[in-house]
Amino acid sequence: MKQKSNSAPLKKNDDLRLSITAFSALGTGIGRHNGFTVFVDGAVPGDVIDAHVIKVKPTYAVGIVKRIVTPSPDRIDPDCPAAERCGGCSFRALRYGAELAYKKQKVQDALTRIGGLELEVEDVLSVGETAHYRNKAQFPVALGPDGKTRIGFFAKKSHSVVDCRDCALQPASFALLLDAVARWAAESGVTVYDEETHKGLLRHIYLRKGMTTGETMVCLVVTRDRVPRAEALIGNLLAADKSVCSVVLNVNPDKTNVVLGARCITLFGKDEIEDVLCGLRFSISPLSFFQVNPKATELLYGKAAEFAALTGSETVLDLYCGAGTIGLSMADRAKAIIGAEIVPQAVENARQNAARNGIENARFLCADAAEAAKQLEQEGVRPDVIVLDPPRKGCDESLIRTVAAMAPDRVVYVSCDPATLARDCKRFAALGYKAERAVAVDLFPRTVHVETVVRLSRQ
Repeated sequence: MKQKSNSAPLKKNDDLRLSITAFSALGTGIGRHNGFTVFVDGAVPGDVIDAHVIKVKPTYAVGIVKRIVTPSPDRIDPDCPAAERCGGCSFRALRYGAELAYKKQKVQDALTRIGGLELEVEDVLSVGETAHYRNKAQFPVALGPDGKTRIGFFAKKSHSVVDCRDCALQPASFALLLDAVARWAAESGVTVYDEETHKGLLRHIYLRKGMTTGETMVCLVVTRDRVPRAEALIGNLLAADKSVCSVVLNVNPDKTNVVLGARCITLFGKDEIEDVLCGLRFSISPLSFFQVNPKATELLYGKAAEFAALTGSETVLDLYCGAGTIGLSMADRAKAIIGAEIVPQAVENARQNAARNGIENARFLCADAAEAAKQLEQEGVRPDVIVLDPPRKGCDESLIRTVAAMAPDRVVYVSCDPATLARDCKRFAALGYKAERAVAVDLFPRTVHVETVVRLSRQ
C-alpha cells in the first residue's frame, strides 16, 4: 500500500529563521515559513529568531528559540530566573502594554469568530500591578532526578516540578513559609508523594493570604490525616511569618490530579482566614473559591454591578456563587440576592459572610442551577437579573436553557475563558438574549489568562 506523504514543508530538527507576527490563544509566538505555521514558545511578536523545529504535524510545526536575532520592541528582560522553565507566566518577557493589547484582541477574536457577535470589546481594565498580586498559591512537591525535594510549579505541558519558591506573582512571605515547611519535612522524615507509585505523604503546599487583613493560612495537602512532629511544623511557620493564624491539613489520598481532597483538619489557629473585598469582610476556608487578585477583582465586580443596572427593586440570582462574593457586593443595590452553589462548605461560607456584613436581603441555596430554578418557580420568584460566573469550561447547554426559561431581563456573564464565553453567548443569542457590552479585566498579569464580563439583555 502506498503511504500517504507528509506535505509539510518542514521536518523535525530543521533550523530556520522566523519573523514572529502574532501570539496564539495560548500565548505562544507564531511565525510562518513559506506560509506554514510554526509555534514557538517564548517568542514575542516583532522578534526575528533562529528556531529549531522539534515537532511537525500536517498543518503546523513547533519550534524552540535557538537565538534572538532581532528582539521585538515589546520584548523586555524577564525578572524571574525560572521564567523559561515554569509553566505559570507566559508574558514575563513582554512589555505590559503589549500584553493588555493581546488580551483585548484575544477576547475580541473569540467573540467574533466563535460567538459570531458584532460587539466591540472595550479597553482592558487593569490596576497596573504585575507583581506580588496573588493571594493564593498551590505549590506541588516532588523529588527531582537528583533525589532532592523540589517545591514550585509544573513546567509547561508536564508534571515535572520546577523548583521555584520565590515566585514574582506571590507575596514575598510565601518563600519563607515554603522554606519553613521544607526544613520541617527534612528534619521529620516526611516523605514526598510520588504520582507514579502513589506513595508518600506530602503532595502540595497551599498558601492563602488576606491582602487587607494580613492573615495567612498554611495548608498542607497530605495523603493521611496526621503528620509527624506537628508542633515543630507550627513552630517553624510562626517563626517564619507571624501573620500565620491558620495551619490546616487537607487530606487527599486519591489517585488523582485534583489538588484538594474533601476533608480538612485544623492543626493550629482558625479554620478560616478573613479578607476584605468591595468593602465587605469575607471568610475564606481552604475549599472556598475566592478571586486571587483582590484589587483587580474589585474592578471586575464593579463592572458586573454596572452591567446589572440595579435600581433597588430587582431580585438577583447569583449562580456559581461560591462564597457569595459577587452577589453580596451588589446587595446594597438590590431588593434581594439569591445565591446558588453545589459545594456545601462554600454555601455555609456565603451565609456566614452575609451575616458578618449585616446583609439581610441575601439567602443561599445549596443546589445546582436546575434545582435552584425549580425551587424559585415553586416559590413564585422570577429573578430580574442572573449573574453567571462558571468555571473555565463555561455553562452546560441545559443550564443556558434553564436561565433563559427563567426570563430575566439581564444576564451578567463573568468568564475566565473567552472561547467558552463566546460559545455560550452564541447559545444565549439563539434563545433571545443579545450581548450588548463586553469588558475584559486583567486579573492575572503576566499570564495568558484574562477575565471578561458581558451584559446580555432579553430581546
